Amino acid sequence: MSIFRISSLQAQKRGWGKFFILLLCSVNLTLAQAEERPMRSTLPDPALPLPPAAASMIFTPAENSLITDTALEQPLTQRYIEQYSSPRGIANLNAVLSRGSLYMPFIKEQIARRNMPPELAYLPVVESGFIITARSKSGAMGLWQFMLNSISPYNIRVTEFLDERRDFEKSTIAALLKLEENYRTLGSWELALAAYNCGLGAINKTVKRTGRNDYWELVKKNDLKPETLHYVPKLIAASYIISQPRKYGINIWHEKIDWTAITLKRQISIDILANETGVSRELLRSLNAELLYGISPAESDYRLKVPTIYHEKITDALESEDLQLLRYHYHIVRQGDTLWSMSRYYGTSVHIIEQNNPGISKRLLRIGETIIIPALGNTPPPQSTPVTAPSNFTGTHVVQKGETLWSLSRKYGVDAQVLAEANGLRLNDILREGRTIRVPIIVE
Repeated sequence: MSIFRISSLQAQKRGWGKFFILLLCSVNLTLAQAEERPMRSTLPDPALPLPPAAASMIFTPAENSLITDTALEQPLTQRYIEQYSSPRGIANLNAVLSRGSLYMPFIKEQIARRNMPPELAYLPVVESGFIITARSKSGAMGLWQFMLNSISPYNIRVTEFLDERRDFEKSTIAALLKLEENYRTLGSWELALAAYNCGLGAINKTVKRTGRNDYWELVKKNDLKPETLHYVPKLIAASYIISQPRKYGINIWHEKIDWTAITLKRQISIDILANETGVSRELLRSLNAELLYGISPAESDYRLKVPTIYHEKITDALESEDLQLLRYHYHIVRQGDTLWSMSRYYGTSVHIIEQNNPGISKRLLRIGETIIIPALGNTPPPQSTPVTAPSNFTGTHVVQKGETLWSLSRKYGVDAQVLAEANGLRLNDILREGRTIRVPIIVE
């Protein structure tokens, strides 16, 4: 006899009533039926998405996480969680994380090494959408959106050839150093992030003026600029959703690409290197997005980042003396040529021409000497030959604002010097808007 049958007899003797007897019998019947059924595991199937309640139960933030109860209770945080977890928001987050998958392993490794809050890895989601070439209206550049006036302490260079604010390795380290400095000064990661957004000096002034050194209190009292008020809630909301991929349908399982760096001994074009080795041009460009034209600097200290699996093949190509890895234009100096006019014509800078022609004189170019000019990007070489004779200049062109002899020479496929001579001009003359000049007739 089961314990429930004994209990029911005792209940009858004690006069507990029919209701209790029926209840016990019902429970007994349920357990008896359960004994006849095979037992099922109560653990969730890892191949199946977890229901929202179960998924939220397994989410445990890291010890130094920014995702705290206080942060999640904030109306702005809730607002952005709702926005980012909508179908459109999830699709956008997945697209952003796909762009960032190449850089995320390095970013997370650097954050873990410094024992910083893991959510900082998702700051580029808010800053740049993980677009490595992102440029703001104010001129901030790269994943971490550095301004030109804030890069000097971090050995980040900006030259004619490269903008290292777009170097994911250098800019990541610089951003984390900046956040660490903010944290040491302010004693709060939320305030450190606010300072990253609007400047350490601005936050220091706000704290001193209000006497409040708690970010959420400053938010509650509306003591911060609107962008900074929303900045940290956006990061926390995005991090909260990304940290629970199964619950929200986030794709974080991207293929990891290991990379290594090779110090170059000569100037190269990424496009030519990719073509010669069979390595993806897009991948090499993404790993070395700081190269503005896809061409390494003339200096021999540039570290080219390459996929590790192609390290040997790329090294062999770089060391091959017979392999030309950079295209050049060879310009023969004519009367009226200047370094400035040549730089405009070939879409480069005077400094780059000087770098590739040691000893060249700015003031005195010798007619007939050959100037070597790197071909930047995929721009085809200008048509300098054959020279079109002035007798063929039977068409006319009305000069528009900003047009030059060089731009018109490319438009009409003639030599700039010949175009100048056909119109009684010198090569470096400035064209007046509205002036009519003689040009060849373009046959369609």
